[in-house]
Amino acid sequence: MVEHLTPTTVFKCLADETRARMTLLITREGELCVCELTAALEESQPKISRHLAQLRSCGVLEDRRQGQWVYYRLHPHLPDWVHEMLTTILAANKHWLRPDTERLEGMRNRPGRSNPCA
Repeated sequence: MVEHLTPTTVFKCLADETRARMTLLITREGELCVCELTAALEESQPKISRHLAQLRSCGVLEDRRQGQWVYYRLHPHLPDWVHEMLTTILAANKHWLRPDTERLEGMRNRPGRSNPCA
């Protein structure tokens, strides 16, 4: 499915502000778990999980299980144009994402990739 991503599919998937912020945070960090996204965006776990499922179903994100935890990252087979677009948007909109990145960086007990969310 990822090989056939069209601009329309990508833009529809990212048209929601929460999904756009999540995708840019994941682009910035490389990989995040649900608890990190809930802290950064100050949203409920069910809402974050619902948006992650949408991003996964449209082919933008991929998940990886580690024990009982699930980590999300950009799908490794995304076309180059999607990576380039996300990187450009991230670089040009750091001020827009700043409150989210500050909450993420200030998260107490932030998990390492081998530790569960606390």
